[in-house]
Amino acid sequence: MAARNDSRVRLCRAGRWAVRLMTVNIAGMAYSFLSDDHEAFRGVVRDFARAEIAPHVAQWDRDHHFPVELVARMGELGLFGLTAPEEYGGAGGDFTSLCVAIEELGRVDQSIGITLEAAVGLGINPILTFGTDEQKQAWLPDLVAGRALAGFGLTEPGAGSDAGATKTRAVLDGDEWVVDGAKQFITNSGSAITSLVTVTARTGTRDDGSAEISTIVVPSGTPGFTVEPAYDKLGWHISDTHPLTFDSVRVPAANLLGTRGRGYAQFLATLVDGRIAIAALALGCIEACLEMARGYATERTTFGAPIGRKQGVAFQVADLAVAARAARALVYEAAAMKDAGVTGPELTQAAAVAKLYTSEQAVTATRIATQVFGGYGFMEEYPVARFYRDAKILEIGEGTSEVQRMLIARGLGLPVE
Repeated sequence: MAARNDSRVRLCRAGRWAVRLMTVNIAGMAYSFLSDDHEAFRGVVRDFARAEIAPHVAQWDRDHHFPVELVARMGELGLFGLTAPEEYGGAGGDFTSLCVAIEELGRVDQSIGITLEAAVGLGINPILTFGTDEQKQAWLPDLVAGRALAGFGLTEPGAGSDAGATKTRAVLDGDEWVVDGAKQFITNSGSAITSLVTVTARTGTRDDGSAEISTIVVPSGTPGFTVEPAYDKLGWHISDTHPLTFDSVRVPAANLLGTRGRGYAQFLATLVDGRIAIAALALGCIEACLEMARGYATERTTFGAPIGRKQGVAFQVADLAVAARAARALVYEAAAMKDAGVTGPELTQAAAVAKLYTSEQAVTATRIATQVFGGYGFMEEYPVARFYRDAKILEIGEGTSEVQRMLIARGLGLPVE
């Protein structure tokens, strides 16, 4: 511990500020607010984002450059280990702290925010939650320290929201799994420091004829495992995203993650946490748009006065403030529920509501901010253009808006399909 720099120690302490949230009961419902410790932690991450990300992010975006060097600095600060136990080099902190970090990174750039979200939620979390002691000891220390990244291979060309349609197969041959198939849109899967991808695959057929889905860890560099060229994406230009193919890929039988046949349940649990984290990322987007639009409406003058004097502009900026406040309440209510140990349908609903509202409001916020900037908002010279491109995927990743509405409707007892 003595070798860690002061910034990392501060962040690790921030991560240990568990659920010391202030609560107040109104009409029988507990409403939680972030503690002073969480807000102090927010300041540390905000300072880091402004100093280490903001000066470079426009160039990284233009170059479609994934900044491995930044990942290392984020690791030194302890961001990847906020929720991991100390025995693996983490801070043993709460999920709320992770959401604060994602929100603050997302205020400066959405690609960097999703890099952290995916690294923890989709890379570290499945191994931490379902892995054996041996698997955790083998892979978590490097992932927690930011020396390595991991991907989560779920989506396929014909199996996104319908994960039960997975075609990737894994056959047990002696003491090895043989994996064949393809995955697409996999984040953090092809960087220079990616160490593994957790893959969902059919490992058999159940008695009722449905597919038995399991999760298997495939280390990078395994023969037959090919990381295809990166996508040319509309947004998230800095994020590392690739299609993957598996051609008779052999990995040890011990690379099975969790119980055989429980892969479907495992990824559902993983996505619930991920939806809250994506909502935090969307919140950062809304807040960035509010800050940019408010500043521009104050500075830009037409006909001798700031455009913020015009109701047509001022009221739209006011709508952004409302969206930011509502989004913040939904995100941190869901995060507090997660930290309090709430599981099952109640957490699923809170996560779906938070993800649906914040992602759709983020897209709206970028449209409003771009409109406030007028012609300048259409120019890549201004950050608002980058946020406009980056926002749309928030309504798609970790479950589309349609999926969230389906989950919410089912939670209301409606027999929706």
